[in-house]
Amino acid sequence: MIKVKINKSVVLKETARRNMSLNMLAHKAGISSGYISQLISGDRCPSPQLREKIQQALQPLTFDDIFIMEEFELNGSEVHESKEKTPVPTD
Repeated sequence: MIKVKINKSVVLKETARRNMSLNMLAHKAGISSGYISQLISGDRCPSPQLREKIQQALQPLTFDDIFIMEEFELNGSEVHESKEKTPVPTD
């Protein structure tokens, strides 16, 4: 199973570079500030529609810049996590 999560360091760096608060990002994506906090902390995973809205709000960043894909192997009731690292863009 694959989960898509926010790349916290990239999003925080990019919003700071743009002088944009996370509340502003949430507003542009059409979600609450509480929900963006849950996404940034990794407690929640964005839906495909929300990923598209976040990507639009942070253009010209790409999907690979903003999101991290994590692969989970399900063995019975246990979940084993293995992370795929996505390169962080440098300016």
